[in-house]
Amino acid sequence: MRTIAFYLQLILLAFFLVFLVLFVFFDSLGALVGMEQISPEIMGRIFLLGLILFLFSWGATTFGLRILRGKFKKMESEMNEVKAKLYDLEHPKVRTISQSVPQKNQEEQSGMIRPRQNFTDQ
Repeated sequence: MRTIAFYLQLILLAFFLVFLVLFVFFDSLGALVGMEQISPEIMGRIFLLGLILFLFSWGATTFGLRILRGKFKKMESEMNEVKAKLYDLEHPKVRTISQSVPQKNQEEQSGMIRPRQNFTDQ
């Protein structure tokens, strides 16, 4: 898609350069092209054709960039996964989550309150 956008931009540049030269040297080149005078209808067609070429070029460039962004996001997510795996390999966990959090008794889970303990110095 990138090459199509490049060629469309070259065609657009050539189109506007040809018509720029034609309009600057219209007195001498007008007879060669077969235009005696420039009418609004001819100018409208030329600008419409230029606009269509520009929109095709812009659309191809935008579509190509969208594809590249999608590839970049995919590669970035894969890179983050690889970084996470590498970090896990370099920093192994000593304690798992289930070992770090003590398990509650069945009595506490049922909503019963443990009796109060009085601590005295003996």
